Order: sequence, then C-alpha cells, then structure tokens
Amino acid sequence: MNLKLKSYAKINLTLDIKGVTEDGMHLVEMVMQQILLCDDINMKWTTDAEAFDINLKTNRKYLPTDERNLAYKAALVMKEIAGDRDLHGRLDINIKKRIPVAAGLAGGSGNGAAVLHGLNVLWGMDLSLAELCGAGAKLGSDVPFCVMGQAAENETLKERFAGDPLVCHCALATGTGTDLEPLKGLESHLVLSKPPVSVSTAKAYQGIDSIEIPARPNTAEMIEGLNTKDDYLIEKNMVNVLENYTLKEYPTVVYTKNKMQELCSGHAVLMSGSGPSVYGLADSIKQSRSICEEMKKINRESFWTRTTY
Repeated sequence: MNLKLKSYAKINLTLDIKGVTEDGMHLVEMVMQQILLCDDINMKWTTDAEAFDINLKTNRKYLPTDERNLAYKAALVMKEIAGDRDLHGRLDINIKKRIPVAAGLAGGSGNGAAVLHGLNVLWGMDLSLAELCGAGAKLGSDVPFCVMGQAAENETLKERFAGDPLVCHCALATGTGTDLEPLKGLESHLVLSKPPVSVSTAKAYQGIDSIEIPARPNTAEMIEGLNTKDDYLIEKNMVNVLENYTLKEYPTVVYTKNKMQELCSGHAVLMSGSGPSVYGLADSIKQSRSICEEMKKINRESFWTRTTY
C-alpha cells in the first residue's frame, strides 16, 4: 500500500520567551504559520517481510537515514503505539526535500509529522488528531503543530479530520511549544531566504538568556490583527526575540535581513525560529517572485511562496 503526503514548512509570526522551567526548558509564546513550501513524503508498507524493517531514503545525501532522522523516529513511535499489532513488514519512506535543513522552518519536524499521519492511514490505526499530536510531542516541540497543519492542507487527510477543532494553518504555541490553540491565519505572499549557515537552536536559546531583549511581540494584538485582517497590527507585532542572539552571532543573517528589508517595500521582515532563515511579506505573487530573484543572488536557497489558509 502506498501513500504520498506533503510536509509543509512553518514560519514564526511571533516568538517570545516567557521563562525557564526548573529543568532548563524555555517557556515560549509564539504564533506559528504554515506555508506552501513543502517536502514530498512517499510511504509504502509491504507485509511480505519476516520482521519489522524501516528503509528511509532522501535526496539530500548528507541527511541521516537512521534513528537520527525524525521521520525514522516517528515510525518507531507509531510502532510503539500500535503495541500488539502484527507489524511484520517493510516500511519504505522516501523524502524529497525542498525545505532548507536546520533553517528554523520545522522541515524535519514536518517530515516526522507526515510519517505519523501516514502510518495512521497505512496501518488503519484511526488515531485522533489529538492523539497524533501527543505522539508528535515525543519527537519535538514543533511536530504537533505540523501534525495539525498537514491535516488542514493535505487532500488525503482533510476528509479524515473534517470538523476536528485542532485542524488549522496557524496556531498559538505556549508552554514548551506543544500547548497549541488554533488561530485564524495570515493570508500573504512571501519570500524566504536562508543564508548558507546553520544555527543551533539549543545554543540560541541558551545564548538569549544573557542578552537584554529590547522589544517583544504583543501576542493579543497579533491575534486581533489576524482575526480582523489588520495589516498594521500584524506587522507591528512580527517580533522574534531570538533575533537578539542570532543577528549578533551571524553577520550573514544580518546582511540577509537588511537586503530583504530593502526589497520588501516597507513590509515586515522577520527571522523564523532560531534562524538563519529570514522571510518578508509581499503584496503579490509577481512581487514575491521578483524579490526572490534578487535574494537568490546572495542566498541560493531563496523561495517565493505564500501562507496556507
């Protein structure tokens, strides 16, 4: 049996840090938005094998294809949830990557979410969206949002989760990032550009603890702006506090953001997650394509896309 799903990237419309738990986990408040840029996840389940076997392939040769890959881990989590089911068979997972890696776009988290969804279908497990989000939380803080967003955009999944209140393209994440409240999302074209560096999320969160944060997003205003389609409130509150670390440590991210601001005609430009990817809003597909062509001159991994809604 075969199944193909789209694994979508996300951007942060806001990202604020509200504190640190006793065990060192950062408490966040952030608005996450799904975008159309995606990877393709092809899954095939064959039952003529003598034991359970996972075979993962990807078009990016530098990516791990074992337990270090979130898609592989997701399959193991689903096997654990399946419990006593007879799962003698071979699972082939083929990932066609488009989303930049280690870029603050939840590319790997989305791949893991797609495997959770895929095996829920292929193995006939009939888990609810809430149960899949719970499984995703075992893999990483961005995975549950990716589970919700993929249910909203993949045609294969829409009917299965029709009417589920967790289906969404945009959400407010609090706590350690896995407490999610669906929101009305942003409708916008945008340009995305990743400088040729990788930023450690762990180091960014550690580093921000000793840095003064001069401006924070007003989450209530952002939500009001999204509900009323008030561009002023939305763009005013597009603030990511992790920029205070990443922009200080990585001059190429500063250069990318400055160039994007030059080209985006006064629209908001923001880093996503811990970086290094930067995105800017655009008025139209024509404008986003034009800006993207200019950004490709400095960063090969630049894309024109739009939000999902």
